[in-house]
Amino acid sequence: MNFTTPIFIQKPTSTVNYDSELLLLGSCFAENIGAKFEYFKFKTIINPFGIIFNAVSLEKIMKRIVFKQYFTKNDLFFHNDLWHSFEVHSQYSNTDKEQFLQFLNKIIVETHNQLTTLSHCIITLGTSWVYHHNQSNTIVANCHKIPQKEFTKQLLSVDEITQSLKNTIALIHSINPTIECIITISPVRHSKDGFFENNVSKAHLFSAVYQMLNQQKIYYFPSYEIVMDELRDYRFFEKDMLHPNALAVDYIWKKFTAVFFVPETIKVMQDIDAIQKALQHKPFNPTTETHLNFLKNIEKKIATLASKIPHLKF
Repeated sequence: MNFTTPIFIQKPTSTVNYDSELLLLGSCFAENIGAKFEYFKFKTIINPFGIIFNAVSLEKIMKRIVFKQYFTKNDLFFHNDLWHSFEVHSQYSNTDKEQFLQFLNKIIVETHNQLTTLSHCIITLGTSWVYHHNQSNTIVANCHKIPQKEFTKQLLSVDEITQSLKNTIALIHSINPTIECIITISPVRHSKDGFFENNVSKAHLFSAVYQMLNQQKIYYFPSYEIVMDELRDYRFFEKDMLHPNALAVDYIWKKFTAVFFVPETIKVMQDIDAIQKALQHKPFNPTTETHLNFLKNIEKKIATLASKIPHLKF
């Protein structure tokens, strides 16, 4: 008997290995998968400007990166003792205006340079709902806890999302025509929008991605479907019953590895996992000869792997 609905996952045109360089953009779910890539020591960049949930804001920040459109003082504002940008997540907000500007523009330069050598870009879309800042007449990536009366909430149309996605991928391809673009839709439900409204939002994302699949050479990975249809149980969610928990992320990662990684890559991942777990071991008696030999054995394994994978660091 089968107690789940297995989701068919189409084989991608290219695989991921330890020569690959990846950029992950989008919602908090991108960070969950990005953490897996980091744990297994892949060359990974995760949301250089922080979490971004909507396609329009992703396009805007990618335009800055590709054309090196540097932030200026006019792009910043002061609120609750911090300098912010509507295009950047609150985690980067700063008490010092000049330091904030330098930091943001440094990220633009670094990400632009990295983008030219990337092999894969994974975009995770979170929502079709956006907040339009009335005074600046712009859609924001983050509201930074500014009173809601200063924004107009609106639902992006399918055509608007499709166009922003097309523009984002065209921008990426303009400086790296060989990069493999992967799109996925976050399984996180935005209950604050309302459950019906969240379904409408996700439907717009699905329709936009469907149009993209018919028009451009991109790959769709079914994260949303795996959680909602294959797992389909609240034991795979956090206490808020909205965010997939670690077990669900592990399951999705396993599905991802099954289609994107060849056996040689998986073998290296297993070796790295063993080292990671060994490094987390906390001995009761760290000065014993047994433990010192244990450490030497780990160092030997790291050296062996590093000889094959030069960028590897623990």
